[in-house]
Amino acid sequence: QVQLVESGGGLVQPGGSLRLSCAASGFPLDDYSIGWFRQAPGKEREAVSCITDIDGNTYYARSVKGRFAISRDNAKNRVYLQMNSLKPEDTAVYYCATDLESCPYDFDGNYIYRPAAVASWGKGTLVTVSS
Repeated sequence: QVQLVESGGGLVQPGGSLRLSCAASGFPLDDYSIGWFRQAPGKEREAVSCITDIDGNTYYARSVKGRFAISRDNAKNRVYLQMNSLKPEDTAVYYCATDLESCPYDFDGNYIYRPAAVASWGKGTLVTVSS
């Protein structure tokens, strides 16, 4: 059974950093493309970042490019999201999931969220950016 568990969220001041972790059980993480998503209160879920299964290519939403970095540690069976220069608008519950379309992107190369292609959601971890 595919299961993903997120951790690493918390309260951080604007400009600060956090590293989120997505741990997998029941399967090798590099068998799938893994996406990070977030949902702020009262807003729709949105794509944040994705790493492909075979090549390890990475994609980001426009709003986080240059600030966030996704990586994968196959030995630990984890995917990480390093978040730097955090802003209050980054406040949300962050989720990881398998992206069965291998990280789709728009014409500008920004990662996009296609709900029908995403599965095996974790329960999420809350990130709050506030002074």
